[in-house]
Amino acid sequence: MSVSLAKGQKISLEKPGGGQLSVVRMGLGWKAAQRKGFFAKMLAGGQEIDLDASAVLFSQGKPVDVVFFQHLTSNDGSVRHSGDNLVGGAGQQTDDESIAVDLLKVSPAVDQILFTVNSFTGQTFQEVEAAFCRLVDETTGTELARYTLTGGGPYTAQIMAKVQRTPNGWQMAAIGQPASGRTFQDLMPEIAKHL
Repeated sequence: MSVSLAKGQKISLEKPGGGQLSVVRMGLGWKAAQRKGFFAKMLAGGQEIDLDASAVLFSQGKPVDVVFFQHLTSNDGSVRHSGDNLVGGAGQQTDDESIAVDLLKVSPAVDQILFTVNSFTGQTFQEVEAAFCRLVDETTGTELARYTLTGGGPYTAQIMAKVQRTPNGWQMAAIGQPASGRTFQDLMPEIAKHL
């Protein structure tokens, strides 16, 4: 059963019935918001919006690797990006971009992985519909948690969530912090506040 995550909520990454998850996938889906008014009817199709999912790997508060559309696999091979989707989907519940994390293969030095979403084409989240971020048990395909980008807003990015290594295994926390920036590099000062 999926948990609908609220800002700041934490969940333990354990399998139902016990045991640690081995591979999780952070999925991102979206579509362009429908235009309204007379001029919208004159324009064919929706506006293309390029949202990008990124994962920044940290060790003791310092970034040590990143996975995004120009670097699809982490240096240790444990984090993999599905590839860049330039326009989003039709708003179905499928992932337009995803990042899979093999928790058992993450370098022991990495203690946190932060996930971000940014509008590379510069539109704000007011221009995006049906945007969501979700966490899936990659082994079974079971959705564990979902964070909905609701309410639009005049910002172009969001610090979505983080997975953090704890003495009891990996734990996920929903962050949901609006930010501004077209790439993960633009978001680094804001990301640092959530370590």
